[in-house]
Amino acid sequence: MNVIKAIDERHSVRQYLIKKIDEDVVDKLSKFIDQINIESGLNIQLILNEPKSFDAFLSHYGKFEGVENYIALVGRKGDNLNEKLGYFGEKIVLYAQTLGLNTCWVALSYKKNKNIVKVNTGEKFVAVIAIGYGKTHGVERKSKLINQVSNADSNSPEWFINGVKCALKAPTALNQQKFYFTQKNNVVNVKRGIGFYTLMDLGIVKLHFELGAGLDNFIWEK
Repeated sequence: MNVIKAIDERHSVRQYLIKKIDEDVVDKLSKFIDQINIESGLNIQLILNEPKSFDAFLSHYGKFEGVENYIALVGRKGDNLNEKLGYFGEKIVLYAQTLGLNTCWVALSYKKNKNIVKVNTGEKFVAVIAIGYGKTHGVERKSKLINQVSNADSNSPEWFINGVKCALKAPTALNQQKFYFTQKNNVVNVKRGIGFYTLMDLGIVKLHFELGAGLDNFIWEK
């Protein structure tokens, strides 16, 4: 499965089978997370067979069931931490999809367990991604239109349209989709709106845009 197919097939899943992740899948996923941490300088961790973080009122309120595995999003404190975790966390989400796993970004409906997740001095434990074998593969959610989230028109290059289409398939908190892309020649800018976790959403959306548009076709506005 290539990454574009993973984007198309990946949907948020909140109910999971009580089933251990296959050892070969764990090995591949762990190695991928190690590579991500080396590339990004983050401290993202795969936590397995640990149901306590989702055995709380908020988890049941969020309709989570059977979550025993998750990815802890941890990194050094800084202005761009949430955006960075969104960008690199979504890389892991899409890779997990290619391995046959289901996922869900979780910002509030869990209990932080710092006895299990390692948080070094100067670091922050921001959010988690539930992961495992879902009872279903989730469902496609409602989405805004291209012209609601960008300045795309009939004269826009195909790569820009493809990038925005992929961005619209990105998971965002409460399905807010509070972002807006503008394109002039080969320069692209994206701004986030006001709302919960829009900085993390920005990182996720930027990755999706890059994958859809192709990095050879544009540069981000500085």
